Amino acid sequence: MNEAGEGGRQRLDKWLWAARFFKTRSLAADAIAGGKVRWNGQAAKPAREIRVGDELEIAVGEQRWTVVVSGLNPQRRPAPEARLLYAETAESAARRQRQEDLRRLAPMPGAGLKGRPTKKAGRLIRSFNE
Repeated sequence: MNEAGEGGRQRLDKWLWAARFFKTRSLAADAIAGGKVRWNGQAAKPAREIRVGDELEIAVGEQRWTVVVSGLNPQRRPAPEARLLYAETAESAARRQRQEDLRRLAPMPGAGLKGRPTKKAGRLIRSFNE
């Protein structure tokens, strides 16, 4: 991928946006400020300059990634190109797969419910609560 900036460095929030972990740079900056992103095991700031080889721990919702930066790109590119900017560690991939399997086997209660309850379901809910 293209080298960004002088000496192959790029702002952390811009890299997270270009690698498609977040939809906007401001969302990436908010996540970094909120402690959802760690750089080489340490807390980071949005303006932290990262280089190829740095390790990042990223938490987005319930998903957690541990990735090694393998490329820098100042522009947001399509998802297949964005995946070339990082390499996920084997432990991280296994952990995410385990979480996905657990989610599939034991879905959250009420996950299949959509919309308002029917009259019959409403009566059942009210009788249960009383």
